[in-house]
Amino acid sequence: MLVEKRLQAGIRDGTITVMFRRWRARQVTAGEIYRTAAGRIAVDEVRVVDPAKITKKDARAAGFSAPDEARADLRGDPADPVYLLRIRLVDTPDPRDELARSDRLTPSDVDEITARLARLDAASGEGPWTAATLAIIAERPEVRAPDLAATLGRDTAPFKLDVRKLKNLGLTLSFPVGYRLSPRGAAYLAAVRSSPPHTAPR
Repeated sequence: MLVEKRLQAGIRDGTITVMFRRWRARQVTAGEIYRTAAGRIAVDEVRVVDPAKITKKDARAAGFSAPDEARADLRGDPADPVYLLRIRLVDTPDPRDELARSDRLTPSDVDEITARLARLDAASGEGPWTAATLAIIAERPEVRAPDLAATLGRDTAPFKLDVRKLKNLGLTLSFPVGYRLSPRGAAYLAAVRSSPPHTAPR
């Protein structure tokens, strides 16, 4: 979920608890937690609202001084519905971070990661990509994503989406520039490189 830079500090300190979005189709679900530039955000409520009936209280909770200011900030096609999101920052540790620090892998852990990577490869329209992506991140830490993508003959946007899938498995870490293997990712790569070829991700 995209969060404008001007809202991030307010979300972190709890002064912003509402967001308004004009979407053709709803893009978030109440009860879910989303990773954003402001941190992990829980969406407690999502509902369509009439922009003309935005209350002063909700406008202020969204960081605006008045409803007119909130309405003026709406982007997109005026024919599309406007959604009110009630949000809060989730300050508990991100499970991905805890997973990424887990570098003691059992053979069962290695097999499970290998199977999940194989499923990602099988689901890709571009063919297998996980092994090459892990390898290039290991070889070229904190190198710009466009440079890594170009080395692999890939476009930047889908490459970055794929790296995010590896991050969801706890295998990579993101930096202001580029990526590194997480302790878990490094342990996994070491394990498969020292194992018979049939255990490596396809």
